[in-house]
Amino acid sequence: MLVSLILNENMKLYRHWRTWIMIFFMIGTIIFATMLNWYYDRKDAKEMTWQQQVTEQKQRMEHQLSNPDLNEESRRYYQDRIALIDYRLAHEIRPTDDTMWDGINGGAELVIMITLFLVIVAGDSLAGEFSSGTIKLLLIRPASRLKVLLAKYVSMLMYGILLLVILFVCSTLLNGLLYQFNHMNLTLLDVNAAGQVVELNMVANLWKSYLLNGVSTIMFVTMAFMITAAFRSSAMAIGFSIFALFGGMILTGILQPYAWSKYLIFPNLLLEQYLGGRPYQDGMTLGFSIIVLCVYFAVFNLVSWLVFTRRDVAA
Repeated sequence: MLVSLILNENMKLYRHWRTWIMIFFMIGTIIFATMLNWYYDRKDAKEMTWQQQVTEQKQRMEHQLSNPDLNEESRRYYQDRIALIDYRLAHEIRPTDDTMWDGINGGAELVIMITLFLVIVAGDSLAGEFSSGTIKLLLIRPASRLKVLLAKYVSMLMYGILLLVILFVCSTLLNGLLYQFNHMNLTLLDVNAAGQVVELNMVANLWKSYLLNGVSTIMFVTMAFMITAAFRSSAMAIGFSIFALFGGMILTGILQPYAWSKYLIFPNLLLEQYLGGRPYQDGMTLGFSIIVLCVYFAVFNLVSWLVFTRRDVAA
């Protein structure tokens, strides 16, 4: 029964013109952003080799380090970058600049577009059924309300996975074609929390970045789903979730000096901070953020379930 409900929700989702507009809009954005990045890479191409370029960067950073008024955070940043440049030169590992990997990594930033699309769809998922009166047709089925709710939620996540795969595939293929698939085996370098330069697999780290950004998407979709279940208002669900999506990051920066802010949802959504070894606050770990997010995830779903299953929705 649950599988048939999920299939039914997917059919309703993909029959809607909005669903396909979002997909084609995202593909168009990927093409435009990739072409723009490739154009400026060609336009700004320098006669110098990458070794000469990073050597110049190192000299500028060493000059910055000579400033006695430089704060500790900036000093550590420049020291890490210099260590990374020295490692590049010693092991002949070029930066990702002007390669296909630079564009593919940049494509990961478009995950926020997927989040925005899913929030819109999720916010209207239940509220749209109430406003059109089709919720009654769902509830006269032998399936429980929990299964109806779960089917809608799962269909949202499946749509999100589809968008994520489309983003990755389109970005990889387009950047590969434009850059002629050069430097396919390029190694990614980073500096860990101990200040040591480490070599990373480019593809594995890229997917890790996509998936960590995907966690944020799941949380915002769950939030929108909770609001639409509680208030039956797509406008409120979409509006509040979009405000949280963009305003939450600003709030995160403002509240960073306060120790209790690490228990808010927004700082813990920034899971990519652990890839670079620099957490939002000292003492925060990946495990801590996962636990905090699991608590919020459980609360959001519990509220959705309680409201939808116990409220009179037939009226």
